[in-house]
Amino acid sequence: MEPLRVLELYSGIGGMHHALRESRVPAQVVAAIDVNTVANQVYKHNFPHTPLLAKTIEGITLEEFDKLSFSMILMSPPCQPFTRDLLIQTIENCGFQYQEFLLSPTSLGIPNSRLRYFLIAKLQSEPWSFEAPGQVLLEFPKIESEHPQKYAADAENKIQRKKIEPNLCSDSTPCSGRGTILFKLETAEEIDRKHQQDSDLSVQMLRDFLEDGVDPSQHLLPPKSLLRYSLLLDIVQPSCRRYGSYVEGTGSVLQTAEDVQIENIYKSLTNLTEEEKITKLSMLKLRYFTPKEIANLLGFPPEFGFPEKLTVKQCYRLLGNSLNVHVVAKLIRILCE
Repeated sequence: MEPLRVLELYSGIGGMHHALRESRVPAQVVAAIDVNTVANQVYKHNFPHTPLLAKTIEGITLEEFDKLSFSMILMSPPCQPFTRDLLIQTIENCGFQYQEFLLSPTSLGIPNSRLRYFLIAKLQSEPWSFEAPGQVLLEFPKIESEHPQKYAADAENKIQRKKIEPNLCSDSTPCSGRGTILFKLETAEEIDRKHQQDSDLSVQMLRDFLEDGVDPSQHLLPPKSLLRYSLLLDIVQPSCRRYGSYVEGTGSVLQTAEDVQIENIYKSLTNLTEEEKITKLSMLKLRYFTPKEIANLLGFPPEFGFPEKLTVKQCYRLLGNSLNVHVVAKLIRILCE
């Protein structure tokens, strides 16, 4: 097979490029395009030999696109409802076969429960065996080359599907239930969901993604954050099998004092002064995940890194806009099957 010539749009920090490498599909990224100058610094740091254009897609002429002579496009465009509508309308008009997905990294054993929308499309006359136009698949389809015998036996079994909602780009966190409120601002339903996630042995523990030798004191939550967000924090331990989000786009926080009972701390906060509450909450030694640890959860390879001049806040922001490398790599393999 002749290597594919890949154009990477909205290239960000290079998640798609890393996924392409992981997929082992013979390919070369002929150009990457993104208008975010900070993200471009990271991309260039990791892929110094890939041509990188710091401009909008609208700023590139058709002649420039034609000169790249690409046979595949990878892209992670801004997450807006009209993005999907226009994209599907375009690929249908151009005669592409396509399939939509809502996938979580937990399906690959990764303790990151963020559900993301994906679409694969190919210019071919015959549809895929798993194709369901107008519907979204919630699981990866079985690939014949991976499980040839099992694939034949399961061919008639439909993968669980769900009709597409107007806006699939928003995080799919469950709505707050009306059950009994426990020691934090969580319902019994939410507590049960987290317990089920932590009991799923098919998913790795968070400790497998943590950096060695991290000084917790450098990443502890400041007192103001402890006090302001104490009832909203999603607190996890290294033995947990989930990583989510709680407020203002920040993910779960790690309890490094594993011998301290969270329930005891929170139930003792009633009628305490603010200073006393901070003292109690500090006993949990809650810290943020480091940028490297979040990159690990997103499937970036060990050699991935950030330029030294970037701030930690910039790293967090860029990672928050990225995607899971392992999930995309598997979709690329399905696309090229």
